[in-house]
Amino acid sequence: MLGECKALANETRLRVLEWLKDPERHFPESAGEAAELGVCVGLIQQKAGTSASTMSAHLAVLQRAGFLLATRRGQWTYYRRDDDRIRAFAERLHRDL
Repeated sequence: MLGECKALANETRLRVLEWLKDPERHFPESAGEAAELGVCVGLIQQKAGTSASTMSAHLAVLQRAGFLLATRRGQWTYYRRDDDRIRAFAERLHRDL
């Protein structure tokens, strides 16, 4: 549980999870693919206003914690939330604390 908590201890990572909860609203330019694949890392980076390397690091932390799923298509990587994993974490947090 410590890894998940550390992943959520950063404001940018929290915003990314919030944005990906409603990708059609936050990333309208990817509305068609957002439902199926997720949102391209470049769009997430652009919205956050960070460098590519910084955003890649944030996304890797969220993925290792189990909060994001990644799909690779060619040279592009798309991210979407793993809502089942997020829900299980929230339930465990509520139960144990």
